Amino acid sequence: MRRFALAVLVLLCASAGAATPGAAPDQASPELVGLRSVAGWLKVHGSEGYLGAEVARALGIARADGADLDARQRGFRNASVLRVAQLLPDTSMLFMVQEPHGAVYFYHSTLSGGLRRALVSLPGRTVLRLEAGEAESKFRSEVLYWEDKAANR
Repeated sequence: MRRFALAVLVLLCASAGAATPGAAPDQASPELVGLRSVAGWLKVHGSEGYLGAEVARALGIARADGADLDARQRGFRNASVLRVAQLLPDTSMLFMVQEPHGAVYFYHSTLSGGLRRALVSLPGRTVLRLEAGEAESKFRSEVLYWEDKAANR
């Protein structure tokens, strides 16, 4: 699961400029409490993992020395969808959702500012930025999914 997620995330390298800015830092986002709850859960119950250096660069969170970033992560699969959540050392979070038709959605967020980037990787190595309304709606749904997992595990 981690290899697949990292392989798909490498596609982001080609689209480093495709970012969806989140809400301004002084605006409160409704998902912030949920993000903090999920982050706390990942700190305690997450498995050790990492985010590749290339992907970290594409997300704008690379280490100065260019090394991979350690992460605390969890993943769940139901019959048709794979989900992975990662808590990164800078306390930002990355959510990945692989849909059954092959599209993979990525949501990069911070605990203080909410959604920062939302991208979709489509079959055929195409990476696109999500429109702001769609990105916020799907991101909120993802935060609710993980908040429920944290509360019930």
